[in-house]
Amino acid sequence: MKRSRILFFLLVWICCSLPTTQLVADTTKPDLDELKEAAPKVFLDCRGCDRDYFRDEITYINYVRDRKDADIHVLVTDQSTGSGGREYTFAFIGLNEYAGLDNTLTYSSGPSDTGDEIRKGQIEVMRRGIFPYVVKTPIANYIYLSFRQKLEPTAVKDPWNFWVFSISGDLRLSGESSRSSRSLDVNISANRITPDWKIRLGLSGDFDKRIYDYDEYIESISEAKNATSMVVKSINDHWSVGGWVEAESNTYSNLDLFFTVAPAVEYNIWPYSESTRRQLRFLYKIGYNHANYIEETVYDKMSETLFNQSLTVTFEVREPWGNASTALEGSHYFHDFSINRLRLSGSLDFRVFKGLSVDIYGRYDLVHDQLSLPWGYASLDEVLLSRKELLTAYDYSISVGLRYTFGSVYSNVVNPRFGRTRFRGRGRF
Repeated sequence: MKRSRILFFLLVWICCSLPTTQLVADTTKPDLDELKEAAPKVFLDCRGCDRDYFRDEITYINYVRDRKDADIHVLVTDQSTGSGGREYTFAFIGLNEYAGLDNTLTYSSGPSDTGDEIRKGQIEVMRRGIFPYVVKTPIANYIYLSFRQKLEPTAVKDPWNFWVFSISGDLRLSGESSRSSRSLDVNISANRITPDWKIRLGLSGDFDKRIYDYDEYIESISEAKNATSMVVKSINDHWSVGGWVEAESNTYSNLDLFFTVAPAVEYNIWPYSESTRRQLRFLYKIGYNHANYIEETVYDKMSETLFNQSLTVTFEVREPWGNASTALEGSHYFHDFSINRLRLSGSLDFRVFKGLSVDIYGRYDLVHDQLSLPWGYASLDEVLLSRKELLTAYDYSISVGLRYTFGSVYSNVVNPRFGRTRFRGRGRF
């Protein structure tokens, strides 16, 4: 009897001890599903970023497809640097419970950096930028920080004195039994960009020859050569002065030789340091122009020297709701104010509501300055092959696009199988 009681109490103790032991073990291990559920929701607003790479490398946050579902809006803007690379500005905008917690970080790529090197640099900036948000969640207990020794500041000694050179060429050959075409494009550039100076020099040449042998033989040749230089001096955070010198030869525009010198001044309402987010620039230019024409123009000229002026107002903004850009440019010649041109262009990309985005682009020109237009009529082949400039009073281009997505708000999963090719079904099954 005594032995039975001892065995009974032993069994009761074992049964009571097992759930307690299991509970203690469970509390020492993190519940990954609960941690991921509590992770910040991030909307990555970046054109040209490798989103799959971001999702693969930073897995402790939730990526969402729409800003309306996000706790953090990561707005990435970029602009070219003097070396030929790009500077990426990451604006971290806190939403919902993180409202008011904002930060901005930058990353600059080099002109010879590969796509992999660029995305690795972007990832490092992304990790640093989202940490102030992640640290407010339970996931912070499972993130470890490492210190990388900071390099001592040193003076930059550039043997090229910040000059960047580029040479490119493109040869294209194509044909069949009734037609053939050959084209050659060559471009040479030299740029030097510092905070105080911006210098751009360029040479380009285009040659295009097309032959058609169908009932009759047609040979069409187009040539264009251009040399241009631009120099800009920074005065302060709002003012700049500079100008252009350009020479051009173009069979399409009836130009044997065109030469212009145009000093200019520009004022930006907002500081140039905010140029990746917003700009409102006023650019005034006055030009000396000399032209020698291939054929006599509709104004009975084979050459002439004229002066003109232009004013361009440009507004650009990139905000969490989308992007907007518009420019209004007006120009005229001093000898005859009726010889003028007015151009209005703009683009708008904005989110109407959750899942719906609208893209709009438009350009409209009022054209009254075709001084180089040749006398007479263009032949049918010149019209069809766009070999000669034609008389017109206006020129426009418009495009509108809608994009609507719905379903799961999360976009954490990456599956690269079968690549990104689109399916185009044909025939019947």
